[in-house]
Amino acid sequence: MSRTPFAPLFDRLVDDAAVFPPGLAPLDVAVREHLDRRTGPYAAHVGALLVPASSAREVAELAAADARTADAPLEVGLVARPGTPTETVTAALEALRTDTRVVVVAAEVGWSDTWRDLLAVELPVVVEVGLGDEQERGLDDVAAAVDDEHDVTVKFRTGATPSWSWPDEAALAGFLDATVLRGLPFKLTGGLHHTVRGRHDGQDGHGLLNVLLATHEALHGAEADELAGELARRDTEVLVTAVSSLGPDDAERVRASFTAYGCCGVLDPLRELEALGLIPSVPPKEQQR
Repeated sequence: MSRTPFAPLFDRLVDDAAVFPPGLAPLDVAVREHLDRRTGPYAAHVGALLVPASSAREVAELAAADARTADAPLEVGLVARPGTPTETVTAALEALRTDTRVVVVAAEVGWSDTWRDLLAVELPVVVEVGLGDEQERGLDDVAAAVDDEHDVTVKFRTGATPSWSWPDEAALAGFLDATVLRGLPFKLTGGLHHTVRGRHDGQDGHGLLNVLLATHEALHGAEADELAGELARRDTEVLVTAVSSLGPDDAERVRASFTAYGCCGVLDPLRELEALGLIPSVPPKEQQR
């Protein structure tokens, strides 16, 4: 039985990043399995399929070859890692502009001098920011561009890569604080594979429940050091009880701020949420879908 009074807290929360590290699923496998998940037991909680912008034409071919996209097009987010020329994204968008089997729901890019070029495409834009002064300048730049006509979300990486050290509680708390203070919606990427802060396979990892609660606290005026404390909690029962106590208004505010996150093992956090009673249980046979 679910312990959360407002299940939409988790609706379309986890974007399918199967093709990105460390998952690195082949694109054809990722497309096929994502389409399977649209009618699977966790469908309500899975967002768009995230794909490299450079793979737009291959995505179109794979979608066209699958009969399931005839009535319900494949929803994708086009991702260009920081440093990728904006032209790569605009070319991908042009390639899919008239495609009836693929719907682009957002373009995701790194913050740069040219990211604003994407505002002209009349599509939600996600802008990844870094740390320190670069983060402050990026957030200020995005905040200045947001208006009623432009849908812009900022993004922060929560997991380590060869060129990006794992951001600890203080770093993530600083991002949450700075983002909420500017009234910007955000999404996260990389590393948020588990529901609770801990060490997994020898590596530190932030917890989904910690982030949800820290977002809630930030929206109620908590400062960065308080948010860092929330992100550091490891008592599963305390976190589950706190999340379960969020009412509809609080949950809606949290999700308006924390819009989604990309995860290469998209079902991993959902199965943990299910085990904790936070989303409806799925019969064992259904879990294989």
